[in-house]
This record gives sequence, C-alpha cells and structure tokens, in this order.
Amino acid sequence: MPASPSTARAINDRLALTLLQQEGPLTAGQLKQLTGLSRPTVADLVERLTAAGLIAVVGEAGEQRRGPNAKVYGIVADRAHLAALDVRTEGVAVAVADLVGRVLAEASVPIDGDMGTGPAVEQAVALVERVVKEAGADRLHTVGIGAPGLIDPASGELRDSTGLPAWHRRLVAALQERLPEARVSVENETNLAALAEQRDGAARDRDTFVLLWLGHGTGAAVVLDGALRRGASGGTGEIGFLPVPGTAAPPSAKDCAGGFHSLAAAAAVVDLAARYGMAPERGEGPSAVGVVRAAVGVVEAAVRRVREAGDGGVREIGEAAASAASGGRPASGPVGENAGEPGTGEWGAGESGAASAGRFLDALADRLAVGVAAVVAILDPGCVVLGGEVGRAGGEELAARVRERIARMTPLPTEVRPTILGGGAVLRGALLTARERAQDELFAPRERGLPPS
Repeated sequence: MPASPSTARAINDRLALTLLQQEGPLTAGQLKQLTGLSRPTVADLVERLTAAGLIAVVGEAGEQRRGPNAKVYGIVADRAHLAALDVRTEGVAVAVADLVGRVLAEASVPIDGDMGTGPAVEQAVALVERVVKEAGADRLHTVGIGAPGLIDPASGELRDSTGLPAWHRRLVAALQERLPEARVSVENETNLAALAEQRDGAARDRDTFVLLWLGHGTGAAVVLDGALRRGASGGTGEIGFLPVPGTAAPPSAKDCAGGFHSLAAAAAVVDLAARYGMAPERGEGPSAVGVVRAAVGVVEAAVRRVREAGDGGVREIGEAAASAASGGRPASGPVGENAGEPGTGEWGAGESGAASAGRFLDALADRLAVGVAAVVAILDPGCVVLGGEVGRAGGEELAARVRERIARMTPLPTEVRPTILGGGAVLRGALLTARERAQDELFAPRERGLPPS
C-alpha cells in the first residue's frame, strides 16, 4: 500500500534532515543527488523545513556560474540546546551543546565523599546552571545523564544501589525540578561510552562488540547487531558481579567486592602495582591511571633501548622489555589522559624497573583476560574494547597482552582494542543520546504541524 502524501512528506523531510546532520550544509542540488528525489520534491521540502525553523540558508555554493550561486542550507543549530552530564562517584562533568552537537561550554567539579546529599546535589545543579549560562543558552531542551549503576528499564530511573552516593538518584529529580521544560533522561555510563566508541571511537567499524569499562569500577556494555542490549532488568554487562577465581569470597546480591570488580577496579589495580614494586612519589598515593600509564611508559622506553642496542642489549634491559620487543608492538612513549601528571608513582630505572613494570602489565592482563574470556564464551562478539581511563592509559601495550591471552583461551577469534575516547566517552555518549532525542522530537511531523497520515 503506497504511503499517503503526508507520510511521504514526513519521510522525505526526515531523510533530508538526517543528511544535513551527517554531511553538514548542502545545496538543494546536493540534496536531490543524495536523496534521489525529484527537483520539485526537494524544493517543497526545503520550503517546509525553512518555514518550520529547522533549516536556514547558511551560505552560497562556491562555484561561479551564470546566474546566482546556489543557496546552501544547514540545520538551525540554536533551535535547541542540550546538556550532557557524566556523574561519577567523586564528581560530575557537564557539557552544553547546540542541536548539531557543537559543544559551547563545559566544566567539571569534584564532590567530596563526606559532603551531604543535599549540598552535593546543589553543587552539581549549580554547575549545570553555570555551564548553561556560559554557553549562552536561554533554556535546555534535553539533558542526558550518564551514571554508574542499574537503570530500571520500565521507569528509566536510576535504581537504588549500595556503594553509590545517595546524591546520584536525587540529582535526576533535582534537575527535573530546576529545569521543568527540559527532557531529562539517565543511562548507565558504560552503555553511553559504548555508543560513543561505536560512533566516534574504537568500534566505528563494528556493529557487534563489547566495551569493558575500566575505571573506578568495572562494567561492560553489549552491542549486538547495532543495538545496545540492556537485559530484562537493565543489568546486562554488570561484569563486576562475575564470580572469578582469586578472590576471598564470591560476590553477593548487594556487593560485587568478591567478583571481577575485586580484580580489575581501580583500587585492585593500584594494589597489584604495589606488589610489583610501584613506589608512590612524594608520599602521594598513586592512581590506577597513573600506575598503568607509568608502567607502559617504562616498558616502551625499554623497548626503544632494545631496538637501538640490538641483540646484545636485550640481556641488559631485562626479560620484560625483551618480551615486549619481540612482540613487535610500537614504542610510542607514555599514552593516556593527563600524561605527565605528578604524584602517580614510579617503577625505577633500568632492568629491574622495566622487568617489574612488564610483569605488572602481564599480571593485569591475566586478570582482565578472565573477564574478557567469559564475555567471549557467552556472546562471541568478535571485538572487545578496553575502555575507561585505565583502558586508555594501558593503550595498545595492555590490549596486546590481553589479546594474546584470549587467543590462547578461546577458539573464537576476538579482537581486543584499546579505547580511543577513554573516560571522555561517557560525556560524549550522553551528548549523542540527548542530541538524538531532541532531533527525534523536533524533526517529528507532529511537532511541525503537519497533518497526520
């Protein structure tokens, strides 16, 4: 049955808006070529979308020809403003963008764990209001929030979880009260990171993959056939609760301390580094990002020395550096966010430092491989991205070690890739979802007064 005229118009309008979103400003001729629609149909949709305030003339085509230059149309970026929040245990980051996703202002603030729920919520909301003002936005159309924990699939609300600050759940309600016109939604942080990695990061070429989040805690996001999977209760990917060997006790329904979390969360990574000789600088406690980044830097420096010294230098550098060199991995220096951050610790110099750093990365890879192998055995995703701040700090050096172990542990071919976006993936994912929700609503025919089909 052919579509009614109003339905056909709506489909054509949405197609044109999607192309303008993906490709940027276009002429009517370019829209005709990309959509395959007739010239009169394109002229009609351009007129409708301009009258609706969704697109506008943003320039003229550069080609010189007889008659006037072709007008170039683009989405009206300030038709709506969006906010994205990355809510962590220790603080919150905020970004405000326009309808095409251009970030206009962003900021973050730490929130002390001893701060009460009310003051913590007020500090977070005040940050949002300040960033909105700095962005020059009158109001927000959509707010996307990324937070740790389970999201109730029925209500879309953050479920009450032990181990997470009480202000997390209160923040969503507070934002809705202070921003009554905004559409506020919350999503698990790892799920948002996976969406960002698929759109702009390490999984751009994959429609099936798993993101293993490595940060303050652990998590996993599952994308199958291009769709994010949340599960019956919203708990798909709660890998921190995965029972694993090497822990004092199995996890419980209220505490993941005995699960994979005990092997791969930030505190466990720091403790593991201490076993292999990491010494904090100036009496400061090292961070998980810092110890991993420092270990990678030491090993990569040793690899460079091995290659410069030739075969005779291998014995002098130590077995860890020799192993790295024989693997053929690139020596590019320290990687990760906040390179050169002070107070992260040190491994020492020479053979013992390189050997200790290498053994630490091997031990960490052993731990990560336990979780990755479980995911591969159940889902066969073909690709696992090591995400989060720790995943980015480990880079290809850590990913290669995990990849090698997985190849020995399972017959299922699996790529293991380091994140490109790191911890920033959550904020980017929250912005992507806010943008898509706003566009879905603003681009819908009923919002533009079109007759129903």
